[in-house]
Amino acid sequence: MFRKLITLGVSTDSIFTVDIADGRVERVYADTGSHPDGVQIADGVAYWTTMGTPSVRPGLTGEAALDYSARNGGVHSIRVDGTDRRDLTAPGEVTTGKQLTMADAWLYWGDREGHRVTRARPDGSDREDLVVNPPGIDNQCVGVAVDTARGYLYWTQKGPAKGGTGRILRAPLERTVGRSPENRTDIEVLWEKLPEPIDLEIVDGLLYWTDRGAPPNGNTLNRAPLPAPGEGGSGPEILADGFDEAIGLAVDPEAGTAYVSDLAGHVYTVPLPQHPSGIGHMPQKHLLADLGTYITGLAAVAD
Repeated sequence: MFRKLITLGVSTDSIFTVDIADGRVERVYADTGSHPDGVQIADGVAYWTTMGTPSVRPGLTGEAALDYSARNGGVHSIRVDGTDRRDLTAPGEVTTGKQLTMADAWLYWGDREGHRVTRARPDGSDREDLVVNPPGIDNQCVGVAVDTARGYLYWTQKGPAKGGTGRILRAPLERTVGRSPENRTDIEVLWEKLPEPIDLEIVDGLLYWTDRGAPPNGNTLNRAPLPAPGEGGSGPEILADGFDEAIGLAVDPEAGTAYVSDLAGHVYTVPLPQHPSGIGHMPQKHLLADLGTYITGLAAVAD
């Protein structure tokens, strides 16, 4: 079972822990680099991505004013005791690092304005692009998950904010030798016309995802069975709604609980029903912690 959660202060460049037992928050690191987003922990090491420093578009306000197209994001690591801080990618190798996951001794991450999904070894070596999309806001890659048992890579392309053009896609994890990651022909679109899907997690044959788009189907936690090869995704089950820009996700099947972070700084617990809950019968989410600052990704520290 999970003991603590790790989340990222996107405006404070910080790493926080949240105690699951009592919601106590501790700031454990304060120099992540600009705009951290995705986080993962393994073998006593925390890994995270940064989106980099945006420029400001004149005449716009809020998130729409931030231009992240400069290639100044990255992937980084530090031991949980605060030692051995490393930059795992060189300057210019990542545009906008988003969700990060680990599987089979690889780190995988979405690169939003880079329009790609990339992986590397935990020391940053053997970096390779697995998917490279043509430029365009509908082709920006955000969330990532890996199904090692079946050999598939999953990712989200959220589309414009509140745009209703979000998609969840899948491709074989290992490319045919010599096949380019650009414009792959083996990509399946599993769900489309979603509000704005963000982070993914695969647990026990189910795909979970957060969506920060417009209600009623946005700002939600969702799940659906992993489709069989060649089949599309079935209608998702909404497990909780009413988040304030839902982002991070961690699922603890042993405890029967999902944890969701939203941009406004909240971390929630959501009990997982054993069977589809049905419209009007979704579980009630519970506030675990309010960090009082903008936060993004979420990861778990198990016992």
